[in-house]
Amino acid sequence: MNATRLIKRLSLKRPLATVSLLLVSSLISSTSWAQSISLPNTILPEDQASQQQVEQVNDTPRADWRSGTYGPVSAQPQNPDVLPPFGANLFTGGFRGAMGDGLNAGYQVKPGDQITVRVWGALEFERVLPVDAQGNIFIPGSGPLNVEGQNSQQVESSVRGAITSVYPENVQVYTNVQGVQPVAVFVTGYVENPGRFAGTPNDSVLYFLDQAGGIDQDLGSYRQIRVMRNDRTVATVDLYDFLINGSIARPQFQDGDTIVVEERGPAIAVGGDVHREHRYELLGNQLSGAELVNLARLRSGVSHVLLRGNRDDGPFAQYFPLDMFYGQTIRSGDEVLFSADKRSETIVVEVEGSYYGPSRFALPRDARLSELLDAIPVPENMTAVESISLQRESVRQQQKQSMEDSLRRLETTYLSAESSTNEEAKIRAQEAELIQDFVERARELEPSGRLVVAYNDRISDIRLQDGDIITIPEISDSMLISGEVLVPQAAVFRPGMNVIDYIESAGGFTNRADEDHILIVRQNGAVENARNVNLRPGDEILVMPAAPTHNLQLASTLTQILFQIAVATRVAVDL
Repeated sequence: MNATRLIKRLSLKRPLATVSLLLVSSLISSTSWAQSISLPNTILPEDQASQQQVEQVNDTPRADWRSGTYGPVSAQPQNPDVLPPFGANLFTGGFRGAMGDGLNAGYQVKPGDQITVRVWGALEFERVLPVDAQGNIFIPGSGPLNVEGQNSQQVESSVRGAITSVYPENVQVYTNVQGVQPVAVFVTGYVENPGRFAGTPNDSVLYFLDQAGGIDQDLGSYRQIRVMRNDRTVATVDLYDFLINGSIARPQFQDGDTIVVEERGPAIAVGGDVHREHRYELLGNQLSGAELVNLARLRSGVSHVLLRGNRDDGPFAQYFPLDMFYGQTIRSGDEVLFSADKRSETIVVEVEGSYYGPSRFALPRDARLSELLDAIPVPENMTAVESISLQRESVRQQQKQSMEDSLRRLETTYLSAESSTNEEAKIRAQEAELIQDFVERARELEPSGRLVVAYNDRISDIRLQDGDIITIPEISDSMLISGEVLVPQAAVFRPGMNVIDYIESAGGFTNRADEDHILIVRQNGAVENARNVNLRPGDEILVMPAAPTHNLQLASTLTQILFQIAVATRVAVDL
């Protein structure tokens, strides 16, 4: 038996759609339509003067709503100064943890360094030669040789040339820059702890900045950092290049150099669907949208951008598709909000229970339950077609909120009530403890979000929503007896037995049972009172607990909430 026959056997509240879903994965249509709301071309019956006034009303649209560049701006613009700067976490990486030795292929020798020279063959000696104040080393038998500013390869070539000029044959030369002179560098400007810090000539700017406590997040610039030597700028560092691309200027420091962090430049605020909301600093007074997208880390699915700020003619706000935003100009003080604002034309629903085929289906947004059921084959004579139900997240949220509202009202009404006598106060205290315990346990329960779509052998042809779970149950031969019974159990369904018979087979009522309030939970999720109900296979008999209080108003309220919880969660909370 397939689902098409299933639908034909049931009476729908709406006619079936003619679209077949046998190939569900290809249902997304390439065309779409929209319908606008039109008001009737009439006016209220008033005098002619009033009619003339109506006809004189300017009905020119205030904005082209189809352009995508207009829209309400609900929140106040974000002030860039309240956001952390881009790169705020840079100086938590431990740059100051280990000082380098300053030795690398590009290191340039300076006075105070030491060079190991080994010579063998016609001439043999091995010495560590210091670089003097003039930048020279003294080679025995050859004399002084200037090596200042040379790297290790150039030093070896110079030393070899000096020695072979005196001993041209059968001489081998090896050199090594053994140690470098440490330097002291001043760090000042907008840093947390300006001062003089030790390092090696080849340490990075980040090493010295980290020793100074990092850049002042409120006032310091991450993009304008200067290395000064003898009142002259020898290097300029933009930390955004390091944060984005991993590249950074590597000047070789000398003793007495100064690192100056300039004051922060103009900034913009970036928020919305980004991984982190930051303040971005501008090098000038503006940048393009493409440059900002390269800086900001957008979340997947971003489709639109809200750009707002102030211009010469007043406040400014526009809403752009992402591809149009690339060419826009962003100025100091602007706020940019990225958003994933493109509605998907596809929903995904899940099917569980007795059927053949996959468990998830991608459908058009306007797909209906009957269309999906038409495409799902089910085992013949094994499926309870009249008990199809549906779980929906929005229903679960509503049930959760409704339960929370009821519990909050219960707390407000009975936990804050005053007592006129000592005896009444004791009773109130006992009831308060009862209520508090009950509320705590009730809040831990999660509603099912069950939506009853099958009733009296009819299925409501509702429109499906993303995330819906459709349950097609198997035919059952059992009855479940739960709640306030001595031995909760599942029993075989026997025609002719009534509710009391099944409860007696489960040991009868507990002393906490409310014998006047017994619920029947159907396979389709419907909950009915046990009075005058014909039992069916697959039903659950749920015996509710009685409210243990002599306060009639409180007992009535508790009973009402117990029913609400039972309907939403299919659980009888024990008081």
